[in-house]
Amino acid sequence: MAQVRAMRADARRNYERLLEVAAEAFAEHGEGASLDDIAKRAGVGSGTLYRHFPTRQALLEAAYVDRIEAIAARADTLAGQLPPGEALVEWLNELGAGLTQVRGLRALLGSAVTEGSSAAATVCAGTLRSAAARLVEAAQQAGGLRQDVDAVDILRLTHGVATAVELADGEGQQIRRYLALLVEGLRA
Repeated sequence: MAQVRAMRADARRNYERLLEVAAEAFAEHGEGASLDDIAKRAGVGSGTLYRHFPTRQALLEAAYVDRIEAIAARADTLAGQLPPGEALVEWLNELGAGLTQVRGLRALLGSAVTEGSSAAATVCAGTLRSAAARLVEAAQQAGGLRQDVDAVDILRLTHGVATAVELADGEGQQIRRYLALLVEGLRA
């Protein structure tokens, strides 16, 4: 956020408006939302959008970084409230629900756990990987999770389940059921 504060007031307003409109557009149309439409809805030119966000991925990441951080923070909250295995399952359910409810977030997670992702995605990936790793390690130490599973496995599988849920009903109603099936196969 320091970068935003160093901007002129009008540039900061444009930046913040672009993020707000982008989050709405990605929620409505997924990661394929029209960047020209986002610029137009934000009341700026395409050049302004590309000056702040040189790629679609950069805009997607900036629009969802706060949400990614909140999802990651939830891992610690759940770890403090539930036994390790239950905390992991509940966190996966919440992550899966977020992936099905917020179009565009699934694409960001997919790119964040793929080799060769951008620097910003690496920040998002690092945040989620760290949260997942803490939960996975605790569940493994408690004997509730297979030892050959790691955080990236968990994140990739959750991404896949969210994709399957969208194919099944398009509304995410099956996420808990599908994740329960997945988790059962991951138990020690």
